[in-house]
Amino acid sequence: MTETAYTTLHGTGRGAGKGVGESARRPDATLKVTGEFAYASDLWLDGMVWGATLRSPHPSAWIRSIDVGPALKIPGVLTVLTHEDVPGEKFYGLDHKDQPVLAIDQVRYQGEPVAVVAADHPETARRAAAAIVVEYEVREAVTDPRRSQRFVRHQPVRRGDTFEAEVVVTGEYEVGMQDQAFLGPESGLAVPAEDGGVDLYIATQWLHVDRDQLAPCLGLPPDKVRLTLSGVGGAFGAREDLSMQAHACMLALRLNRPVKIVYGREESFFGHVHRHPAVMRYEHGATRDGKLVYVKADILLDGGAYCSSSPAVVGNAASLGVGPYEVENVQVDATGVYTNNPPCGAMRGFGAVQACYAYESQMDRLAEACGLSPVEIRVRNAVSQGSHLITGQVIDSPAPLAEMLRDLDAMPLPSEPLSDLRSMPGGVSQTTHGESVRRGVGYGVGIKNICFSEGFDDFSTARVRAELVGGEPHVTVHTAAAEVGQGLVTIQAQIARSELGIANVTVATADTSVGSAGSSSASRQSYVTGGAVQAACEAVRKRFNGLPPEEALEKFGPIEETREYRHRPTYPMDPITGQGSSHTQLALCVHRAVVDVDVELGLVKVVELAAVQDVGRILNPQALEGQIHGGSAQGLGLALMEEIQVRDGRVLNPSFTDYLIPTILDMPPMQMKILENPDPAAPYGLRGAGEPPTLSSTPAVAAAVRAATGLRLTRVPIRPEDIALFDSGSTMGVTDGKRS
Repeated sequence: MTETAYTTLHGTGRGAGKGVGESARRPDATLKVTGEFAYASDLWLDGMVWGATLRSPHPSAWIRSIDVGPALKIPGVLTVLTHEDVPGEKFYGLDHKDQPVLAIDQVRYQGEPVAVVAADHPETARRAAAAIVVEYEVREAVTDPRRSQRFVRHQPVRRGDTFEAEVVVTGEYEVGMQDQAFLGPESGLAVPAEDGGVDLYIATQWLHVDRDQLAPCLGLPPDKVRLTLSGVGGAFGAREDLSMQAHACMLALRLNRPVKIVYGREESFFGHVHRHPAVMRYEHGATRDGKLVYVKADILLDGGAYCSSSPAVVGNAASLGVGPYEVENVQVDATGVYTNNPPCGAMRGFGAVQACYAYESQMDRLAEACGLSPVEIRVRNAVSQGSHLITGQVIDSPAPLAEMLRDLDAMPLPSEPLSDLRSMPGGVSQTTHGESVRRGVGYGVGIKNICFSEGFDDFSTARVRAELVGGEPHVTVHTAAAEVGQGLVTIQAQIARSELGIANVTVATADTSVGSAGSSSASRQSYVTGGAVQAACEAVRKRFNGLPPEEALEKFGPIEETREYRHRPTYPMDPITGQGSSHTQLALCVHRAVVDVDVELGLVKVVELAAVQDVGRILNPQALEGQIHGGSAQGLGLALMEEIQVRDGRVLNPSFTDYLIPTILDMPPMQMKILENPDPAAPYGLRGAGEPPTLSSTPAVAAAVRAATGLRLTRVPIRPEDIALFDSGSTMGVTDGKRS
């Protein structure tokens, strides 16, 4: 396995000189379409062996003994490792080192790694793992977050002192546990090195933080743990945490042989974090004409067995918990707790998704109580540039939410249902002739922070080299930024072409031999890595001394510059009041959903989604549209079908047979309008675009189903039985000046 071999996966970005603002072709596109792209699960090295993991069947238990003897007797098994074999620190973690490399004296969730095996064949390794005998003393699991007494973080937000109003609406809402459902399972190849270190080829989102967690556990200095990005088949937050990285490296170092680990689909469900389930109670008070007076919110997030990124998720849920609306009086409490459910962490939208579903549901109820349309209630309360968030942070860049809502409302609605049965809920199954099908229209608004927040040292590094290759100018861009399918490789090449005027650009394989680029999450890479590439290119261009590239490189030889880019500072939220400028940038997206619902069978067909999003500046139109489509699809999935079913701490549906995700048949046509109101603080004026559509699409779809059925529907995903078997005795209500 060589770096050159992997570099060819991304290839040379020869986009006919296409720079920023154009739809440059992705260099990996053809390979992925034809099936020739090499993902991490395709890695191969002569002499490599295979690793497998033994996982706990219990969500909570003491470990009384582990007998590896039966596994070692199986022909082809090379070694079995337990926590006693961890060569360095036994714990790791993104935010707190609370997660054991291998379980020590207890297990805290179903699927927790207990031992790892290496064998000459993957099936042999799996059989050996199953042969290990572990004596457990099962104990009662804490699976209801409302019963948990172990807190990850509690973040209040307090503002104002007026909590009485003419119209008051209350509601309790729930969001289920969503999976990132990436198509490429966790995989990697660990190769022992002659210097006593290890080279890890891995599908991840955050190379340097992986390294910084791994090195202490392996008992090695960071410079002896080298990571190279392999082909990543999607991420959406689940690859921010370690999965098999430490296990593969431990086995490789023990055997002095390359070790490959690839999870199957079922193991993948146990091997990564998920979206936090949430239980939320909201109270909105307003004047009779719909102006918000106050909001109270209690947001409870189930973090599962370990910390992961839950503190930051709680911070986002608290600071964005009321949405992009002006309100002077706020009492928000966001809390994350530990349970014995599967660990939860980063997923697209990161705490803001859960809150958005609740506050948007409330805005619809407030519209009903005030006799206003769903659009008008939002327009009357919309933030704009100069408004402040509930944390007191001033929105100091364009935020044309009212304009976006009016643009959305002006988009034509789709035609009425066709007589063709295939267009109805149930499709070709002919479950209806339309007699019980009702149409509904719903709206959703979301606000998402971009980049890392609350004082995190958020930066990226880029190395840019210009030289003559075969007599022609050529540029190599090298960063540690993970390409996880979002098109970042393409953007880096476009920036280099625009800044240097050189068409031939290669984006080198991301690895830890260059400075950190941070995580491919928080919609941040175009912002920070784009900023770093732009800065490094500017430094190279200055050394051209005003000469054309060909002449400058002929005269001065190769020119290389490395630059770090940091966005403006952010600050922690006050632990008592929640006040503070905690975010770098804020992004808005609004959705309208049109659905047809068979109210007897509970079947839903999303007929159309329409979206308006302000992206600051479009860097690649086609890639941007793909991000909005993809985010909308994940939001639709959360609204109607996606949920990890957990009962008493046990996962009931760890497969794509039973965990349902939207297919091409579930995604409707989309109308889309993209606004460009540049953010003066951002490179090129851009605004991160990947996450906001995931927020607003979920409440829009849910609102449309409510409109079609007349039901309150306070939980997502909405299931057929919620519609067809709904108990009309709901206790939630609207009052005139009093709580229901």
